Amino acid sequence: MDKTTLRNTVRQALATMTDEDYHHQSLAVLKKVLQEPYIIEAKTIGMTISNIPEVDTILLIEELWKLGKKVAVPKCHPKTREMSFYVIESFSQLETVYMHLREPIPAICEFVDANEMDIIVVPGVVFDPYGYRIGYGGGYYDRYVLNYNKGKLMSLLFDEQIIDCVPTEAHDCPVDIMVTPTKRIDCVAQRGANENG
Repeated sequence: MDKTTLRNTVRQALATMTDEDYHHQSLAVLKKVLQEPYIIEAKTIGMTISNIPEVDTILLIEELWKLGKKVAVPKCHPKTREMSFYVIESFSQLETVYMHLREPIPAICEFVDANEMDIIVVPGVVFDPYGYRIGYGGGYYDRYVLNYNKGKLMSLLFDEQIIDCVPTEAHDCPVDIMVTPTKRIDCVAQRGANENG
């Protein structure tokens, strides 16, 4: 299947999730993420403000603040399809922009360079065990992480979002770790096993 069909199929599967199930499964992911060694060691973490049906990151951000972590969220620049990350200390530092996305207000937030972040949480719609993903079609993250070499790339997702193999292109950047309500996948090890197998 092509990327558009896969994206639509997974979105339809996620749309059947009840509010209660969505909340319960998001909490299960949150608990796993807070036990993740890379998160525990990280000082600055980059992640998006989630929209349903993405795993809820609002509660996670609040927990990370309590732990004294810096949380940076992206501002997209649609004309260039690039992003900039800014540290937020309160959700009042966000504004709602196109497509109901909530983004930082640059004038009242601290800019953070990619390599100041210890881990970047990368969103997506469809994933495979090797860390390849189908995003929302803008290519923002693939472009952004090309020059990211400091830390790890992680994705938070529901089990319904995993398929056997995502069609890839040369510029696609896979993530290192995926966390679902039921498992933690070391995508780097999976890619190694696939190459050796």
